[in-house]
Amino acid sequence: MNVVIKVNDELKEKMIEYYKDKKRDKVIPYVVFQAQEEDTVITMYESGKVMFQGTSADVDAAMWGIQLENTKEKKEEKKKVETKFYNCNAVGSDEVGTGDYFGPIVVTASYVRKEDIPFLEKLGVGDSKKIDDSKIRKIAPEIAKKIKYRSVILNNCEYNKKYKRDINMNKIKAIMHNRVLYQLINEEKPRYDYIIVDEFAREARYYQYLNDQAIVQKDITFMTKAEDKNLAVACGSIISRYLFLKEFDKLSDSLHIPLPKGAGRDVDKIGEEIVEKYGEEKLKEIAKINFKNTDRILHTLIY
Repeated sequence: MNVVIKVNDELKEKMIEYYKDKKRDKVIPYVVFQAQEEDTVITMYESGKVMFQGTSADVDAAMWGIQLENTKEKKEEKKKVETKFYNCNAVGSDEVGTGDYFGPIVVTASYVRKEDIPFLEKLGVGDSKKIDDSKIRKIAPEIAKKIKYRSVILNNCEYNKKYKRDINMNKIKAIMHNRVLYQLINEEKPRYDYIIVDEFAREARYYQYLNDQAIVQKDITFMTKAEDKNLAVACGSIISRYLFLKEFDKLSDSLHIPLPKGAGRDVDKIGEEIVEKYGEEKLKEIAKINFKNTDRILHTLIY
């Protein structure tokens, strides 16, 4: 097995020190050193590339790959990139409700300009998963007054109709993200530097999910934990959460049962109560039937 990584000057010096007692005497043109550790041969080239050869090459390379991410240079580079995506005009989208047995899936795309950033920072805008529901209810209406956005809500009755073997959760999310992004961009004509989506699928896979869609929004930047790195995505997350909470409250009121969020064992208990009170068909109307909770709920009742 051969693995090659590129190292910076800081890590280069660390590797030279680490392998100094394991170096081979062999002199090779354009090679800083060649060393051997157990069954792995390590060759560092003047270019900064390091080749690991042997059955454990991937393990040895991974050790230095992790260290590379923690070097000062890499941290500064990462900070620079994150700043670029933070201090900009951006359209961003995020979803809520995909991990909840009860309640809808909500996706929101929002447009944040550079001049909106101080206002949003003052409100304490960030990832909705890190903000409690009471604050969401308070700040979301303020954001909605200031920020252009588009949302789509998919209730669980419709979700269950759409969810099939060839239409999974990620495809449903991709279609919803595509819809709100296209609507916002084509209706509001925002001047943006980036369109950012919190990555739930690789770029190529995301667009594969949209193969059967007539209109597809392109030029998207996908990134993990985007709600922490860009305020447009954060606003999308907060507004989505706000709409989710409103729909969740309506559902609880209509059933006269306080519904728990998430998909834990407490959800199973309430699911059993709903089936006993309203029948199995009601569960299919208000819950995501493909979740494992359904089997546990119905199994308990039947047996």
